[in-house]
Amino acid sequence: MQVLQIGEFSILPGQQCKIELPVAKLYTDADVSLPVHIIRAKKPGPTIFISAAVHGDELNGIEIIRRLISQKKFNIKKGTVIAVPMVNVYGVVQQSRYMPDRRDLNRCFPGSPQGSLAGRVAHTFLNEIVKHCDYGIDLHTGAIHRSNLPQIRADLSDSETKTLAQEFGVPVILNADIIDGSLRGAALKNKTKVLLYEAGEALRFDEFSIRAGMKGITNVLKHLGMLRKSSEPKKKKTAPFIANSSQWLRANASGIVNHCVALGSQVIEGDVLAEIGSPYGEIISKVIANRAGIVVGQQNIPLVQEGEAMFHIAYFEEDDKQISGFIETVQDDLHLGGDDS
Repeated sequence: MQVLQIGEFSILPGQQCKIELPVAKLYTDADVSLPVHIIRAKKPGPTIFISAAVHGDELNGIEIIRRLISQKKFNIKKGTVIAVPMVNVYGVVQQSRYMPDRRDLNRCFPGSPQGSLAGRVAHTFLNEIVKHCDYGIDLHTGAIHRSNLPQIRADLSDSETKTLAQEFGVPVILNADIIDGSLRGAALKNKTKVLLYEAGEALRFDEFSIRAGMKGITNVLKHLGMLRKSSEPKKKKTAPFIANSSQWLRANASGIVNHCVALGSQVIEGDVLAEIGSPYGEIISKVIANRAGIVVGQQNIPLVQEGEAMFHIAYFEEDDKQISGFIETVQDDLHLGGDDS
């Protein structure tokens, strides 16, 4: 194995270290750096990055990485793990999705060393972290006041990426196109295969989402041969269900919301997903499912303006009852303190 060079830091095989990777200066002359935790085995193998808080208000991923790297049993037997718990440090400090220049960092890749602040952070992350990696897992949550069911989004046209998505082990996989300016798109040009994990809500810790993320990352590392597999008999795995399409259903009136379904619910055409009422008690309108699917995202705040996105419905070719049952099984396993390894 060769020496891994990240910025001015040289990391040897078998070494574990924490570094602060300089990104830029604030106008106060204070330095801002990316915190990076590197774990290298002595044996050669894949290199994978695990990143969180590309959007600064998405906190579940920070906790997932913190818990993973603090585990005594998290011993890499080959290859390298590069963990970056806060990519958008500015956003985390400000509890904001965006960079200080109001740009969405996940639309600024590949960035530029002479560009905007967001562009410079994107350039540094791509060239100092992603370029070394064969694989990546990027951790996200829903936006503020929106929750996502634990799900993987990936380009499933690539067979290896599809296999990794299935190995992650969450109930739902969305076949997601690459978006211009995204980390996934820039990584793909570097031939780095990336899974995007979505779970929970911005500015909140969600224990189920955290546990599912930890278990999923561990599953991927075991599949890649980077972690030892348990000697205990394996439970029979249920293959995740793949959605090739999804849609946000929007409010058709403004008012106060009474939700009728929850994340992970199976819905059929004609089901009432929510009632929208006036402050005086009468029901103004209802949000109706236009076809059968599973609720994989929803707005949480009980106030809505006409046209706002309320329910993200994923559509499957498989039996929705079977999917809904699998989701409940996964939820029970993790809520009951199932093994995070």
